[in-house]
Amino acid sequence: MSRTQIILLVEDNADDAFLTLRAFKQQNIANEIVVVSDGEEAIDYLFMTGVHEHRDPDASPGVVLLDLKLPKVTGLEVLQRMRADERTKRVPVVVLTSSKEQRDIIASYDLGANSFVRKPVNFTEFLDATKQLGLYWLVLNRRAGES
Repeated sequence: MSRTQIILLVEDNADDAFLTLRAFKQQNIANEIVVVSDGEEAIDYLFMTGVHEHRDPDASPGVVLLDLKLPKVTGLEVLQRMRADERTKRVPVVVLTSSKEQRDIIASYDLGANSFVRKPVNFTEFLDATKQLGLYWLVLNRRAGES
């Protein structure tokens, strides 16, 4: 029996986190969503250290939605740490950011991002983008080791 995949949302902007959660709810995405607000906490969650040292090891994310511009540790640094570790190197990472910078797109893919999505400003477009992300990464995409 397969567990519902957890979504790890790494987002320092409370409004953007709220809109993402609202969009997933409106799309009836029932997955548990864990929200962390900086890169350091994302690393703690992923590697069960710091404030997340006692989290359930089975509560590892099925997909990470990662903002780039984060306090303490940047999104690119989080991605680099994920790809360097056996436990997280195959976890799908969708960079979900407001950045339009070509260097951010290139750096994200160079470090192993699976997708780069620019956050739409319009809520309707944001809702549609979130729906597409949910459908693809949580329903259609197959991870290594899944049947």
